[in-house]
Amino acid sequence: MPRPCNADSCLQADKVLVIADGALWIWNYAQDRFQYATHRLDLWHLKEHLWEVAHELHGQGTPEARAWVQPLFRQLENRTDGAVKFLSRLEHLKQTLTHLTENQKTMLSREIEYVKNHQHRMDYAQAKTAGEPLGSGAIESTCRQYQCRFKRRGQFWSLDGDEALLALETLYRNDRWHLLFPHAESLAPMKNN
Repeated sequence: MPRPCNADSCLQADKVLVIADGALWIWNYAQDRFQYATHRLDLWHLKEHLWEVAHELHGQGTPEARAWVQPLFRQLENRTDGAVKFLSRLEHLKQTLTHLTENQKTMLSREIEYVKNHQHRMDYAQAKTAGEPLGSGAIESTCRQYQCRFKRRGQFWSLDGDEALLALETLYRNDRWHLLFPHAESLAPMKNN
């Protein structure tokens, strides 16, 4: 149940979720700015890594690559220990496959390190249970919409003007216009559905 809302409390998040790819600078920034946030590695970014492994081991676009990767996708999305199991699978492959090329060994080592560094950000089963997003696609789309609004031809913004318009646009997009103009709630802008 949402908490009661007044002008100040509605502008504070109860929970912060940071979803990003594996770039270290993003996680450092998130830790600095949102130290209590939940961090999640974008699932679709992780799937790109899995496809790289599948293609390197079994060939680009082969049925064997698809057969290898599909169960791993399900495991990552549906098991709370999916990241641990996936990491074990990669380590097992590296140790047991004797016919690996140097490129394959290098790629496996890189991916093992990648998963080790991010496995604490890969609890997708819990996220699904909580109804949380698994990827950053919606945010990336929103950013694109904002960019289209603020980067039109002939528009130039000062930092203050940009931040003010961003705040107004965000209130409007989130149906919170009444927080800025509570006396004019009936005159709030009507969105096109």
